[in-house]
Amino acid sequence: MQEEYNPDIITLSDDEGNEFSFEVLDAVETDQGRYLALLPVYETPEDMVDDSGELVVLKVFEENGEEYYEEIEDDDEYDTVADIFVDRLQDAFEIEEE
Repeated sequence: MQEEYNPDIITLSDDEGNEFSFEVLDAVETDQGRYLALLPVYETPEDMVDDSGELVVLKVFEENGEEYYEEIEDDDEYDTVADIFVDRLQDAFEIEEE
C-alpha cells in the first residue's frame, strides 16, 4: 500500500503582515540551535515557475512557549547550516551549489 504524502506546511508573516506558506523539508539541531529548511508553497503554477527555487533556511527559537523563526544573520552560521541541509537533501532534490 502506498503511503499518502502529507507535507508539513507552516505559514509565516512578515513585519508588514504579509503571509507566506512554506513546506518544511528538513530540520536539524546543532550546538548553535535548531534550524528548518523550507520551500515556498504557491497557490498558482505561474508563481511556482517564477520562483528561484532556493531553500529558505531559518533559525527556530522559543519564547514563552511559542516557536518563532528568524533569518540567520551570521554568514558563518548560515554557511554551516546550509551545508548540512545540502548534504542531507541533495539525493532527494537537484541542488546546485554556488
